[in-house]
Amino acid sequence: MITVANADKALKTYYLDAVSAQLDSVSPFYAAIEKNAAEVYGKEVKVAVVRGDNSRVVAGAEDGDLPAAGKNRYITLTSALKNIYGTIEISDKALRASAASEGAFVNLLNAEMEGLVQSAKVNFSRMLHGDGNGYLGTVSKASGDDLTVSNAGRFYEGMKVDIRDSDGIVADGDGITVATVNYSAGTITLAGAPETTLLGKDLYVSGAYGSEITGFKALFGTEDIYGLSRSGESFLTPAQFTVTSLTEAVIAEKIGYLEEYFNSRPNMILCSYKTRAKIAELLSASRMQVNTSVLAGGYSAVMFDDIPVVADRFCADGTLYLLNTNDFCLAQLCDWSWLEDEDGKILKQVPGKAAYSATLVKYAELICKRPCAQGCISGFSV
Repeated sequence: MITVANADKALKTYYLDAVSAQLDSVSPFYAAIEKNAAEVYGKEVKVAVVRGDNSRVVAGAEDGDLPAAGKNRYITLTSALKNIYGTIEISDKALRASAASEGAFVNLLNAEMEGLVQSAKVNFSRMLHGDGNGYLGTVSKASGDDLTVSNAGRFYEGMKVDIRDSDGIVADGDGITVATVNYSAGTITLAGAPETTLLGKDLYVSGAYGSEITGFKALFGTEDIYGLSRSGESFLTPAQFTVTSLTEAVIAEKIGYLEEYFNSRPNMILCSYKTRAKIAELLSASRMQVNTSVLAGGYSAVMFDDIPVVADRFCADGTLYLLNTNDFCLAQLCDWSWLEDEDGKILKQVPGKAAYSATLVKYAELICKRPCAQGCISGFSV
């Protein structure tokens, strides 16, 4: 006989490890970076890193004075742990309908967990490319109820968005539902959209402003980061290159720049699917053999100078990141865990509804230990 208690036990005993394993391969980049709790102090992440050359190894005269010992130049990167949640909901009716059939019960839980995993993968991957505020896109054209937006691939039907102006202030409404998405046309419609002009307004994940992990848009931005001012601090400033066209020579030159000046060779090139196809086309046109590889998590990649070129749906066209994944760390208080009440129960009745919900939680923050050794090529078209 299937009961709420049995369902609770199944989620805790059988599903958590499987879900955690699947969520460890959210994206090729996520699968490649280190994840640990070593730098977590209370509700914050504090990472002490060495910057610059301390000149410990120098030459001198045979009878001269020995050089003074060099000292490491430390800088502490500080950021708050972000709260990431994933919730499933099972109606009491569905639970009772499967009470006499273990197979139906397993199918019910499998369907809920698959939906949760897919949602977590999509949203966590989006956060990796974000600015920490849940930015989705900007309305570039409004024709009736149809809104042309940048990054239409970041929207999906049923998601709730907040409308903000260029300063991040809620402008016309919050918690508005996306009714439809036309990916080929790059348009969306909003259910109950406000009557005021939406042209030029920014759309954000509802309630996520300032609460998401520090992604690439923040890392390669101009705002202060990790509790430190970028002003006069080259260590916190990644290398950014603007080019009019993408060529093999351009990519090789920028990789060489990072190697020459920062003693760091990128081990992953991250870009959009169109940009990856462009790179494969460049390699093929030069009559070079286009090599491919399968990375951790089962992701395929084109190889450029022995560096995997990986496509990600949330990476914008015309942008290419040159990254050393060894410099990144996902500092986390714990791995994915179920939120339990005082009695250790996972499934709880939703107030006022004939349904039960369970919530997965992770408290984490993405830290780059050497921002200056990362590169971004942009400005080209594909």
